[in-house]
Amino acid sequence: MSSDTQPPTLTPYPDVSRSPSVAPRVALALAYRVVVRQLMSPGRITALVLLSLTVCIAGFAVGASDTADIDDAAQVISGLGLAVVLPVVALVFGGGALGDLRDDKTLVYLWLRPMQRLPIVVGATLAALTLAAPITLPPVLAGAALTGAGNGLVGATLLASAVALVAYCAIFTLLGVVLRRFIVWGLAYILIWEGFVSLGGAGVAQFAIRKYTRSILADQTGADLQLGDFSTATGVVVPLVATVLAVAIASWRLARQDID
Repeated sequence: MSSDTQPPTLTPYPDVSRSPSVAPRVALALAYRVVVRQLMSPGRITALVLLSLTVCIAGFAVGASDTADIDDAAQVISGLGLAVVLPVVALVFGGGALGDLRDDKTLVYLWLRPMQRLPIVVGATLAALTLAAPITLPPVLAGAALTGAGNGLVGATLLASAVALVAYCAIFTLLGVVLRRFIVWGLAYILIWEGFVSLGGAGVAQFAIRKYTRSILADQTGADLQLGDFSTATGVVVPLVATVLAVAIASWRLARQDID
């Protein structure tokens, strides 16, 4: 062998830590597509549509009553639409947005990519909203219209429902990141904390989204609703602040937890 023969050059493995990061908008779009496909279950959607239609039935029953007034109509929309249908649907989609991906071991494929965690959480929350909105908003608005109450109930319902959906989807997306049994804990929040504990005092009620959505209905329609003592501005701003905090905490948590 010639003395000047050089050994073959070995190509090193690429340094993953120096891989270029995925652009935030690309990461958001990728997370959005993955989560939408994951949550698009025909059985799940059918069950949630049937649940949402109960608001139409209740609204029709109120409208058919000769003694019903704006208080009765607002109570039905608040007590059934905003307090049961919207949060339950948001829990199924919001909690499952990242919780289902983690449970079936597919979240790791997003987690290992060189991209920021915030776009992943935002994309997951938007995916939950995309699926929850068409299932809940039309029946809840139809239920408000069927009451025949007038006094701007439909418009107030639209505003309160939009605020509720955004806040619940973000909060339950956080729940899906932090807890494995997100359905159990989410139902506990909806039925126990918001349904009973929040009625115990004004201080406790400030941690219930229901108080703010009721306040929007009460302020916009003049209806007499328990816990509905905030202005419309407060009823909109506080849940949106909670939305931002939930997304930020979920992003921080996702960046620091182990995914298997």
